[in-house]
Amino acid sequence: MTPATTPQHAVVLVSGGMDSAVTLALARERGLVCHALGVDYGQRHASELAAARRVAADLGAIEHKLVQVDLRSIGGSALTADIDVPDEGGTGIPITYVPARNTIMLSIALGWAEVLGAREIWCGVNAVDYSGYPDCRPEFIAAFDALANLATKAGVEGARIRVQAPLMAMSKADIVREGLRLGVDFSTTVSCYQADAQGRACAHCDACHLRAEGFRAAGVADPTRYR
Repeated sequence: MTPATTPQHAVVLVSGGMDSAVTLALARERGLVCHALGVDYGQRHASELAAARRVAADLGAIEHKLVQVDLRSIGGSALTADIDVPDEGGTGIPITYVPARNTIMLSIALGWAEVLGAREIWCGVNAVDYSGYPDCRPEFIAAFDALANLATKAGVEGARIRVQAPLMAMSKADIVREGLRLGVDFSTTVSCYQADAQGRACAHCDACHLRAEGFRAAGVADPTRYR
């Protein structure tokens, strides 16, 4: 008789947006036992947090944990301060960049992974459509992966923790196609920077433009709910 294989666990960062939903679906396809992690960092709206709970449940995470971190207290972003969200992306690093957000989220995920004995952390960062964000680059993920194994008991004792970013080089259209293959219901996700309390999108911000263009380029009807 072949001995049963011990299931491998992973912490998956789930924001409620389409990228993290596809990331969770990919981790589940890999056969991982997924623990979904959301972070309430003081973002403009809570509807994406509600979407994260739906996504975690719909895509088979065994639990969903929400951690609160008050990044609004330091501000510095249109998502965490009284700064208008622009309708169009500009040059340089966008004002919607939240200082240190991905570093903080991955750090929380790393701590939980070590407690759980999980050997992988999955996140939906993407360098193609969001190349203006410094913490969405391959160099950042590689650096954090190295840090994770220097800074933890697990890493020092040889139980290496890997940071996986499977969408890094995908276009938005590629992400749409992959999500449809995996059965992701994109209508339950929220990507808009200024969605209302019901999760309806504004159709004007850069996130809405990128999302709509992804569905258009994939040749798929856009299921986003607009207000």
